[in-house]
Amino acid sequence: MSFAKTKETIDEGDTVVLYLGPQSMHTFEVTQKIVNKKGELVDNVFQTTYGALKVYSLIGKRYGSKVELSRGWAYVLQPTPELWTTTLPHRTQIIYTPDISLIIHLLELVPGSIVIETGTGSGSLSHSLIRTVRPRGHLYTFDFHEQRVQLATEEFTKHGLSNHVTVAHRDVCLEGFGEDLKHKADAVFLDLPHPWLVVEHAVNALKKSGGKLCSFSPCIEQVQQTCLKLEAAGFVDIRTQECLQRELNVHYKHCPKLEMNWSQSQKLTPDEIQKKNEEQERILTVSHSSSTPGHTGYITIATLPPNFARLVPT
Repeated sequence: MSFAKTKETIDEGDTVVLYLGPQSMHTFEVTQKIVNKKGELVDNVFQTTYGALKVYSLIGKRYGSKVELSRGWAYVLQPTPELWTTTLPHRTQIIYTPDISLIIHLLELVPGSIVIETGTGSGSLSHSLIRTVRPRGHLYTFDFHEQRVQLATEEFTKHGLSNHVTVAHRDVCLEGFGEDLKHKADAVFLDLPHPWLVVEHAVNALKKSGGKLCSFSPCIEQVQQTCLKLEAAGFVDIRTQECLQRELNVHYKHCPKLEMNWSQSQKLTPDEIQKKNEEQERILTVSHSSSTPGHTGYITIATLPPNFARLVPT
């Protein structure tokens, strides 16, 4: 239940993050017993590169505490959507934090917003959407894969988020979002192979006062089809962006010192002037990483204006 609110100490049933380093974090549920591969009920012992941890020993410890492993130590942290994105079990390809932050910004979400998400997948984006819109808002998330829907529903319940999210098994391309969501949503997010097939359904789901639609697609051909459909459906301010991370390396650099007035202000010989000009100054600077930023996907954002006639051309 540790996603639901900020907590001081760890309780049984909490999901926690075991932090070994920036590139080594693990997430697990704090329980006394687990079922092994043979179907036997055994003590819950989590194995790491620095030894074993008896999971049940975490109960009562404060979040942020340093805990001892059999061959080292680690920190135990309360999970956030960002940490969950880093450590969650992958059921599908997920959206990562840089793209998530841009999506939430472009959708202009606030506490109280009603959001529709298509393509629940592993729930990476879902956790960030829930944190943004709660306590008064709600997330309606859809997936066509029944098992993924079941697993996502179980995770939201374990994390204490079930009051803020509704998970449904539905092929929204064919069936839409249902009559219960007609003119109810402030924003719609699409992460589908054919997002243009859902544009008409999104128009019917967005409030009559207007709203935002955001689509995430890895291929530019998907973007082109979607933008054409958005324009035909009456959306305006249609823009496509790509979020690329670039690392900056902080380091010292030696630069030559050049003083043109030395020969005039001081009686120096030509050799002494050349020697002073060869002196170097150590300065702190930054440079871009030599690695090329990788492409994740194109983020298309569009606005449905208010009082738009809900008749979408076919």
